[in-house]
Formats: sequence, C-alpha cells, structure tokens
Amino acid sequence: MLQDIKAVLFDLDGTLVDSMWIWEDIDIRYMEKMNITYNLSDLHENINGMSFTETAVFFKETFNIKDSVEEIKEDWVEMAHDYYASKVPLKENVITLLNALKAKGIKMGIGTSNSRELVTLILETHGITHYFDSVRTSCEVATGKPSPDIYLKVAEDLGVQPKECIVFEDIEEGVTAANRAGMRSCGIYDEYSKDKKTSIIAIADYYIHNYSEVLSSIKDENDEQISANF
Repeated sequence: MLQDIKAVLFDLDGTLVDSMWIWEDIDIRYMEKMNITYNLSDLHENINGMSFTETAVFFKETFNIKDSVEEIKEDWVEMAHDYYASKVPLKENVITLLNALKAKGIKMGIGTSNSRELVTLILETHGITHYFDSVRTSCEVATGKPSPDIYLKVAEDLGVQPKECIVFEDIEEGVTAANRAGMRSCGIYDEYSKDKKTSIIAIADYYIHNYSEVLSSIKDENDEQISANF
C-alpha cells in the first residue's frame, strides 16, 4: 500500500476522527431552529463532499434562509464546538499510525471539508497538530470534493507529486477526489457511510476497516527489509 509513497493525505471527519454522527444532530437542531422540513437522507446525498462554505450556500439557497452565508457558518461552528472539544474521539489506532508514518519519514497532510476553526480545535484537542505539514480546508480551493482541488493543494504544500501520495477517505466523493487527483486511494469504514461501502470499494485502490491493517502492512514491509539485509 505504501510502496513508493512519499506522503499520506487524510480527510478529517470520519477518517481521522469519529465525528460524522454529530452533523446529523446539528442538521436536525439547525433545521428545527429555522423551521425547515427536509429528508435527512436526501440532504446528505446533496451535500456530501461540499466545502463548509458550499454547504452553507446550499442551505441558504435551498431553504431561503435570510441569514448570510457567514452567519450560517458561524451558527454551525458554535453548535459543533462542544462536540469537537469534548465528545469526538480519534478513530482507533490513529496515533499509532501517525507515529509509524513519521518514523518512516513519510509526510502527512489533511484535506477536509470542515471549517478552519473546527479543524484547529480538534487537532489541538487531541494534540496531533504537529504530525501534519499541511492542513487545508475545501473553502481554500475553488471547489470541494469530488473535485481534486483540495488534495492537489495539499500535495503542492508538501512538495510531492500526486502519484507519490495515498489518500485515506471515508466517503465516495472523497475517494473520487483522490482518484481524480491522480493519487492512490484507500477507503476506510465509517458507520455514517456504511451504506456506500460497496460503491467505495469499487472505486478505491484499497479498503480497510481499521488502521491496524495499514500498520500490519508497514510491519510486513519492515520485516522484508530486515530480511533483505541478511
């Protein structure tokens, strides 16, 4: 999986942290606040992969919300703050994987659809900011996922070619973004996207349920290198 790879790029929500569940709660609370009635499944189908700003624009235009796009985003950040500060855990084996990649000299970056404020909060809360040489949000590029823009920007920051990157993603739009960027893609299981597992497997280069599977790959590779020295 990591052969000839110089950089590992991660999505954030559902990939590094177990947080996708909070957004359904926030959507429900926000729609109640705004007296909006809309099918949640249809909503998520429409906004998956969008940047934070694109999602706010979608809400404003679809539901005729009088608040500005910036005010909508500020509401969401405020609603999500306590979740990210105290209720969102890292996905299993994340720290072990980050340490293993760092030990191998592999660069790491994040390309996320979340807001800059919440990304900073979650990375600082878990003390993992220092692992990443580039952290970009989709609001900083022309178009959100499934456009490749976000991952191409992170690769540019890291000074690596797209073909030298592998991207870990939990949703189909994110895997598509990685593929369109000319990078290797690895889908990771998340409860939120479990209904899309088959379609993600169909388009991703790899699929894992837990980062222990990547760690096993690193261990096997190291064992082979040690054996080659004798």
